[in-house]
Amino acid sequence: MSKVDGKTVLVTGAGRGIGRAIAVEMARQGAAAVAVADRDGATAEETAGLVRAAGAKAKAIVCDLRDRDSVEAMVARTARRFEGLDVLVNNAGVIETSLTEDCAVDTLPEEVWDAVYEINLKAVWLTTKFAAPHLRRSARGPAIVNTGSVSGLTGFPLGPAYCTTKGGVVQLTKVTAIDLAPVRCNCLCPGVIDTPLAQGFFDAAEDRDEMERQLTAPQLVDRLGRPEEVAKLACFLASDDAAFITGSSYVIDGGALAWRGVRA
Repeated sequence: MSKVDGKTVLVTGAGRGIGRAIAVEMARQGAAAVAVADRDGATAEETAGLVRAAGAKAKAIVCDLRDRDSVEAMVARTARRFEGLDVLVNNAGVIETSLTEDCAVDTLPEEVWDAVYEINLKAVWLTTKFAAPHLRRSARGPAIVNTGSVSGLTGFPLGPAYCTTKGGVVQLTKVTAIDLAPVRCNCLCPGVIDTPLAQGFFDAAEDRDEMERQLTAPQLVDRLGRPEEVAKLACFLASDDAAFITGSSYVIDGGALAWRGVRA
């Protein structure tokens, strides 16, 4: 029996990529209900359909994570629809390269910094803030899983906002675990994962194959990570099997941060 059996889960950024994989995997592992939140209603509905097919109830919720009232309504609608909340997965995120070509620390437009900050970090705090009362009332092993990044643990060129906000998620995870205990809070830090966002990045490069090779060369596992692999880690951290784990971050990057090398 899965240790997420019977839990109600809210996943942000669940319209595609890692968020979609997490929502579906939660259903496969026995979650009773999954609220699928995304700014794109069409992709949220698609994921909700996949969740239902995997055996759980589902509700698609359109949410603008830059809007406080929208975030509050997202949490309230989830708790009202499913009579509570047991697991929050703060997954949604954005990278500045998807918003502008001027990504260096001294050229990044201020409005792009603000957008990345508000989605990647402020929204994680706000969603947690609004979810906290529901999680504290849960008797089914309440937990929060935040999606950080290896970019929050080391620096990368042309990523000042992304790296900074993901580093903030790592620290916010620790403070949340302290302040909300016994509600648990952990963070997963993916590396290069085969998502639509990554594929768009590759497709925009002059040499797509070379760009993919460069990004995976530091890894000890010679391939892109799969969203389903990240989803399984998220489900473990949300499960009762991880009942003694809180305030920690878990790297899932094919070994890229394990050394300072590059494969030939």
